[in-house]
Amino acid sequence: MVLISGINILDQWVVKAALQYHFYGIGPNVAARLCAKLSIHPTARLSSLSHPTVTALTFEMSKLKLDTDLKKELTDNLERLRDLGTYRGRRHAQGLPVRGQKTKKQVMCARRLNCLNRRG
Repeated sequence: MVLISGINILDQWVVKAALQYHFYGIGPNVAARLCAKLSIHPTARLSSLSHPTVTALTFEMSKLKLDTDLKKELTDNLERLRDLGTYRGRRHAQGLPVRGQKTKKQVMCARRLNCLNRRG
């Protein structure tokens, strides 16, 4: 097990995939950029990383806005839109499509996806 930013991750994970899977806010581009910055091969496993590399990776990740901070920022932005009474804020509050999608047939999917308290 490797401890990165307070989360234990199994040694068998590929570094790029582990970052994307275990941390909200790290996608393919950010994970690739982190690996390139620390000279980690794209297919390297966590078991092959040295302790200083893991420490440097944790330090670089501490500079990013991840998990709860990022989710808090998203909910604050949605609350701001709702308080201002904008069209987007009202659509979010009603759980309807926000970006101009049609609502005649596929509104149920939009109601699931556009709710304020998203999962994940």
